[in-house]
Amino acid sequence: MPAAPATPRPPISAQTIPLFPLASTLFPEGRLPLQIFEVRYLDMIGKCIAEGSGFGVVALTEGSEVRRPGQSERFVGVGTLARIREWSTPSPGLMRIACSGGERFRILQAEQQKHGLWTAEVEMMESDRAVIIPEELRNTARALDDLLQSVLRQGLPDSEVPIAAPFRLDDCGWVANRWAEMMPITVEMKQSLLALDNPLLRLELVQDALDELGWLK
Repeated sequence: MPAAPATPRPPISAQTIPLFPLASTLFPEGRLPLQIFEVRYLDMIGKCIAEGSGFGVVALTEGSEVRRPGQSERFVGVGTLARIREWSTPSPGLMRIACSGGERFRILQAEQQKHGLWTAEVEMMESDRAVIIPEELRNTARALDDLLQSVLRQGLPDSEVPIAAPFRLDDCGWVANRWAEMMPITVEMKQSLLALDNPLLRLELVQDALDELGWLK
């Protein structure tokens, strides 16, 4: 009997979003606190709050987070949509925001505006499928749970806990992403993990990195 034809995936339409290049990598469901003081980003965040929209976080490969005259900025081609959860303006020209990571995206084309803000045409990537952690990788989840419990015992306010609930310690992608955020590894390695479509493979690579760091028992 011939195999049934595969159901085609619906096309993913492109959209244009503002970008915030940073010296770090944001993963889906990760937490990102930011202090905003550059005019280009104050305007961008104000519009995002007013419209209820997000902005793209991409890791810098050249340049710095604060714009300097004559300095070029280069960044990776895969990023994560940041959604603003909380914000405050403690003083004029300063804004504090708390964001969470949303969907991953690929940059199709990027352009820098006259006032320095980058915008990009992007296509959203599919979310990780849920994959239960196999026995040979469960040490990564146990170590993350131990670390999380030690933090929770400190009685910190929820906003200061580096990992946001719900805690999905049985899911390959979630555990891999939380470790990838915290491990002292290169931007290039973080980006290769972020871009992987296979959450099981991502966790396997994370386990290898944790072994090299001596973080697993």
